[in-house]
Amino acid sequence: MESHDTATVPVVGELADGTAFEGTLSNLTATAVDGVVNLSGTLTGMAGDTEITQDFTAPITELATPDSQPGGCQILFLDLGPIFLDVLGLQVDLSPIELDITAVPGAGNLLGNLLCAVVGLFDSPGNPVNAITNLLNRILDGLGLAA
Repeated sequence: MESHDTATVPVVGELADGTAFEGTLSNLTATAVDGVVNLSGTLTGMAGDTEITQDFTAPITELATPDSQPGGCQILFLDLGPIFLDVLGLQVDLSPIELDITAVPGAGNLLGNLLCAVVGLFDSPGNPVNAITNLLNRILDGLGLAA
């Protein structure tokens, strides 16, 4: 298996006490637990003068349908609930996080065309949670965000 540097997703927010938080999400992995897709990873950043590094797991509370985006295929809409961390007495309370990925098909848009075709595979009956989890992990890996 080929190794590569892990990319990060920037996160900016405010703690409950008004302290600014700025950091990144990394090592992202999707899992299916009891029919719910969960996103796990590492949150790293600064809350005021305090450095934070904390592993987290949060349920993905909403997945969009393929036809919910005019002019493109809604690939993934993650609406993560708030994340609360208590690190040795320092409490970090992040607001909900949204990630919206849309594939745009058309001439020359190879990846958009491919992903729109893959989204159609989920139109079959049954529970596609495991398929969605596997696809999400592939997307995260392709973006360099996977654990």
